[in-house]
Amino acid sequence: MLDYDEEAEAYDASRGGEARAEAAADAVLGLIPDRPGRLLDLACGTGIVTRRLAAARPALQVTGADRAPGMARRAAARLPGAITLADSRRLPFPDATFDAVTTVWLLHLIADTAEVRATVAECARVLRPGGVYVTTVDKAAAHDVGSDIDAVLAPRPRRPAPDACEHVTAHAAVNGLLPAGQSVFAGLGQGRSPRSTIADLRRGWFTALRPGDPRAEEFAERLATLPDQDRRRPDPHFALRAFRKPTAG
Repeated sequence: MLDYDEEAEAYDASRGGEARAEAAADAVLGLIPDRPGRLLDLACGTGIVTRRLAAARPALQVTGADRAPGMARRAAARLPGAITLADSRRLPFPDATFDAVTTVWLLHLIADTAEVRATVAECARVLRPGGVYVTTVDKAAAHDVGSDIDAVLAPRPRRPAPDACEHVTAHAAVNGLLPAGQSVFAGLGQGRSPRSTIADLRRGWFTALRPGDPRAEEFAERLATLPDQDRRRPDPHFALRAFRKPTAG
């Protein structure tokens, strides 16, 4: 996994910036009832999406949480007093605290299935009856857009997707959460070019190919033969799923 304290300063610029944040926030809000209450944006990162959630819904009291101090500091600059350090597997909140909980680009980072289950369980625990949990799913698959880059990378080793939709849905069901909607949004500015993909390979962004792995260099050499080295291929489209916690009776 990347060191998100080190990534914090350049994170927004390397992940689509404000355009992607706006698309993400709009899609998330489309799955959350527009009424007063409390929202937890878990793994809020730099707060670039969290700030938009708060601005778009003034009646919502928005809290951001992240376990990386570097990320949390940047988020706190955007939303003073609304950001806390927290581990997604053991949230520092009482049961039934929030009317909505969001995890955007979190579950795909958790390699251990038991920890994914624990995170979903914690999100369900702190959710009030009638509340909604919204999460991204199938993130890695979103980046395969059928381009020539994807054709080169098709044989690469892959680890099982911890955020596979069917698995997340099953974890949610175990914790009493029912499917409540879905959406997609564009990862604006995140389309891959051959040159940027080579750089990503060499810095370890493809988690089953660590830096220095000879196989990574083999893929890099093949990518270097593609035309239009700096032309970005189509943007990915990320999937969201919503789950509702039933009310008593």
